[in-house]
Amino acid sequence: MSNKNVYQKERDGLQQGIYAVINPIVRLLIRMGVTPNMVTTIGLLGNLAAAALIAYAAYCAQTTGQWRFDLITWGGAVTIIFSLFDMLDGQVARLGNMVSRFGALYDSVLDRYCELFTVGALSYYLIMTGYPIGALIAFLALVGSIMVSYVRARAEGVGLECKVGFMQRPERVVVTALGCLTCGIVGLAGHPDTAMIILMVAMGIIAVFANLTAFARVGVCRRGLKDAPKP
Repeated sequence: MSNKNVYQKERDGLQQGIYAVINPIVRLLIRMGVTPNMVTTIGLLGNLAAAALIAYAAYCAQTTGQWRFDLITWGGAVTIIFSLFDMLDGQVARLGNMVSRFGALYDSVLDRYCELFTVGALSYYLIMTGYPIGALIAFLALVGSIMVSYVRARAEGVGLECKVGFMQRPERVVVTALGCLTCGIVGLAGHPDTAMIILMVAMGIIAVFANLTAFARVGVCRRGLKDAPKP
């Protein structure tokens, strides 16, 4: 079995384990009359709150000179909590027999907004704290994140399934949130320079692997379209 298949099998196993934990919550939400689109919207609002915390930390750095690592820590925690709604909405749709094409589109669009706001806020924070190179790295991370999803969407538009790659949305969310949490904790412990390096490394991991994932998907699509019968 190839490393790619082993990774996908492990990833699917982890996902099923998470579903086993959240399914009781999902069933409760369904009994309460909560729809998948409502869950998706709540997830967006939570990620907006995380981005607002990070942006306010950047504003404080600009106006008062305080880097507010406490706000960065909270931003990471809020990102983790509300990104779980990305799994909840799909399960609510499946277990509640509320799957719809519009729901899938709505979920995908709001996922992109979540990443744009959160990583965009981190880029702003890095600029305001005097790390323009770090801000550029965060921008490249954002480009890679969007292109991973874009290539998959375009592949599906021409009839191909394209889900390959290591740095998919769940991985990007985890790296972003852990980067914020670790940065905030280290900064609060009195090591601001180390904290900022940690944040830039997290953004760098996403920048490299998300863009590699996007190009890997382009390669898969190229092979798939080359082998497809001509109309």
